[in-house]
Amino acid sequence: LARGKLHILAGAPGTGKTHLALALCAFSDEAGLRSAYLPLAAASGRLGEALDALEGNDVVALDGLEAVAGNPNDEVALFHFHNRARSAGVNVLYGARSAPDLLGLELPDLKSRLAQCNRVLLDPLDDAGRAAVLRDRAQRRGLVLDEAAIDWLLARMDRDLVCLVALLDRLDR
Repeated sequence: LARGKLHILAGAPGTGKTHLALALCAFSDEAGLRSAYLPLAAASGRLGEALDALEGNDVVALDGLEAVAGNPNDEVALFHFHNRARSAGVNVLYGARSAPDLLGLELPDLKSRLAQCNRVLLDPLDDAGRAAVLRDRAQRRGLVLDEAAIDWLLARMDRDLVCLVALLDRLDR
């Protein structure tokens, strides 16, 4: 991993932002780097303290950037963390439901810093992608899902990937 890279993963719920953030941390740990994952909503109102606790990591994944929007103290804390991380060469991955300029952030300096990050926009999976995920997850559990069963699930159930995986969990149990 190159030092000091700042990225934003933006996409609708269920597009894999959290999965990718956790995978980055796992990959970093395997590479001998110190990493941390923080869902920003869990630290709402006390983000400064939570971010201070992340000092010393090589890679930091901050998920749910939209949770910071509209909270002046949290926005200021994130602004300062961003600057410190960039200066220290820390790799930071932000996860957000949309691009930073659409999140409702109020602190202009934070908006400008986030606008400088590399952006990766994640599109929701189409039905073929959902079917592939169901097939793969079922196979990992030792289950065989017939194509007709997958087609039936996609036609009659909530097509959100999180819901489909939860349904597969129920079927497995």
